[in-house]
Amino acid sequence: MDRSNNTRAYYGNINALDLARALKAAFHRGNYAVQTYGKPEKIILQISTHRQINRGGQTALTVHLTDIPDGVVVSMQQQKWLGVAASLGVSALATAVNPWNLLSRIDDIAQDIESLNLVDDTWKTLEQRVHLAGASTRLSQKLARVKCPYCLSAIQTGESQCTACGAPLGEVQPFACPQCGFLASPGETVCRNCRQPL
Repeated sequence: MDRSNNTRAYYGNINALDLARALKAAFHRGNYAVQTYGKPEKIILQISTHRQINRGGQTALTVHLTDIPDGVVVSMQQQKWLGVAASLGVSALATAVNPWNLLSRIDDIAQDIESLNLVDDTWKTLEQRVHLAGASTRLSQKLARVKCPYCLSAIQTGESQCTACGAPLGEVQPFACPQCGFLASPGETVCRNCRQPL
């Protein structure tokens, strides 16, 4: 998973509330707690370790879910993993002093490894929910329309000429980045969001 791409757009029969519920169902368990803030169309969700955790270090990840026309934009802020790094350091130091200490730190190390994968696991959960809803990073049929610059008729994306007046439409065709779903302008060769070639 590309960790540098922290924002994606999904189009189709999906909304911010659906994605927030899926994340809460997946992560509000064990050492994690999920808190949500905001309105159903714009949700801030935080996945973090409990304050009185039993094992491993502390971590937190903030996910922004915002409804857009016929879809949702998901943005993740950098995971706070300083507590996990400190916990792994304690495990390494304890093991260096006495290798038998490793046995008493196994649960801590396992939780720390799970916490380090929190961003990837969150994206996987979101992708599964999006896929189940039949949504994707491709423009939906509803949004895949262009306006003829000459007669202003709405035309299905992909048409080479206006079905109303016959004018050429090549320069006005919208498309979305196949990696992250952000709209790209004609002539762009690199996505402005994820920097992947178009």
